[in-house]
Parts: sequence; C-alpha cells; structure tokens
Amino acid sequence: MRIVQADVDRLDEVTPLFIKYREYYGQLPKPEASRRFLEARLVHEQAIILIAEDDDSGKALGFCQFIPSFSALTLSAAWVLKGIYVTEEARRQLVADKLINHAKDLARAAGVERMTVMTGEDNVAAQSLYRSLGFSNDHDFMYFALKLN
Repeated sequence: MRIVQADVDRLDEVTPLFIKYREYYGQLPKPEASRRFLEARLVHEQAIILIAEDDDSGKALGFCQFIPSFSALTLSAAWVLKGIYVTEEARRQLVADKLINHAKDLARAAGVERMTVMTGEDNVAAQSLYRSLGFSNDHDFMYFALKLN
C-alpha cells in the first residue's frame, strides 16, 4: 500500500471515497457538489488530502482530509482531521493507521505542532484508532458548534 497526496488530477479517485464518507454520516451523495467541494479545497490549498492505494492494482482504499489551522494560544500551526474513510473491503488492513501516520510525518516536516480530530461519542472504533495513534482527549477545552444555516 502506498499513500499519495491528492491534487486536482486525482479528483476521480478521491470523490467516490468522499461520497461514501458523507453517506456514512447520513448525508446525501451529491456527486457533483462533492467533487466541486474537493476541487475548491485543493485548488485553493485549503486541505491536505491523502489517498491510500493498493500497490498492485492502484485502487483507492481510503482517504483522509486535514484542514490547516492556527492556534492563537500556542502561536503555532495545527491540522484538523476533517474526514477519513476506508472502503469496506480494505478495513482491518491498517489503512486508516497508515493514512494518519503519513499525515503526522507530513505535519511534522511542515512544522505543525498539533493535530486534532473530532468523532462521534458513539464511534468507539474511531476513538480506539485515534487513541492507538497517540491522540488523547482534550480535558482543557470544550468544543461547541453553532449551525448558521
């Protein structure tokens, strides 16, 4: 398995995975809107999208998307995980581990000091994955969301 960074030339590869990710969370597929969303993130360099590919077939096995952010408190850069998905047939093959570990290496090389992720309280598998990769619960801050539309 190899991990590659997506660019606009890989939209056909990452868009179906992104759609499956959205569907997992109860969203409608919206293929054209999903593709446009990903294209805008890549064109405007607003996201780092990694794709895990099978060495032999080149088939996409999963993806993750990180959004660069900055902390006023630590005066440093951070990456926020804003989506990860592994195809059903590739699960239990450490695809997610390899994607996130590759992202950690890229982040360190770029001088990023922190990576964060949010997941559902009921997503025990994801919580276990993140803990196994060194993430821990943030007990200093509570996160709130405000829906504007």
